Amino acid sequence: MENVHNPVIRAVGLTKRFGDFTAVDHISFEVSAGEIFGFLGANGAGKTTAMRMLCGLSRPTEGEGFVAGYDIVRQSEAVKKNIGYMSQKFSLYEDLKVWENLRLFGGIYGMKEREIKSKTERILHELGLEQERNTPVRSLPLGWKQKLAFSVSIFHDPKVVFLDEPTGGVDPVTRRQFWGMIYEAAGRGITVFVTTHYMDEAEYCDRVSMMVDGRIEALDAPARLRRQFDVDTMDEVFRRLARRATRKGD
Repeated sequence: MENVHNPVIRAVGLTKRFGDFTAVDHISFEVSAGEIFGFLGANGAGKTTAMRMLCGLSRPTEGEGFVAGYDIVRQSEAVKKNIGYMSQKFSLYEDLKVWENLRLFGGIYGMKEREIKSKTERILHELGLEQERNTPVRSLPLGWKQKLAFSVSIFHDPKVVFLDEPTGGVDPVTRRQFWGMIYEAAGRGITVFVTTHYMDEAEYCDRVSMMVDGRIEALDAPARLRRQFDVDTMDEVFRRLARRATRKGD
């Protein structure tokens, strides 16, 4: 991981209010190229709202943000073209076949036909899905779906990929395999911005931020956070901070 000199993600006083409710309260941080950045917090902390702003899907009330060199307000469409996104809730079209999902997203991101075709074959081979290329996605086991969804999210080689609880519901072995894919993507220079409710996964991140009631209460490498709070696991760090929360629901 590089030092944060030319950040791929930069938030400065980023704030989002809904009426009198402040969901995200003046958060500031930077993320560098190829960094795996964990964005954690209990339900209601504001992490999903913050992620939506960074993806250009929600306009901030105050502050500013830049992703892949683009202003998230003034250049939101350019932001969307230069990022990948995967969520636990929606990332693939279940009624389409495996290869059709790859082709569709390649087309959406403006990739050339020849590149889409060659890359589709490579990904099917890497995932061991050659025999399932014509299988509707809805028929795949959850673990395969999640790995395919991640491959789709970085199909166009984005500068940043946002992963919103990507391993929810899958078994521990599949989770480890999934994180192997994340490391490989980061090794190619893709910045990974990930939320998770599995605190053991926080250990896999280069740095972790912890949100409480819309604010970032801690941000550092996992080992340094454990030392700071004098605990043995990131789960204990999370529990210490979560006790400060006064609100529920994100």
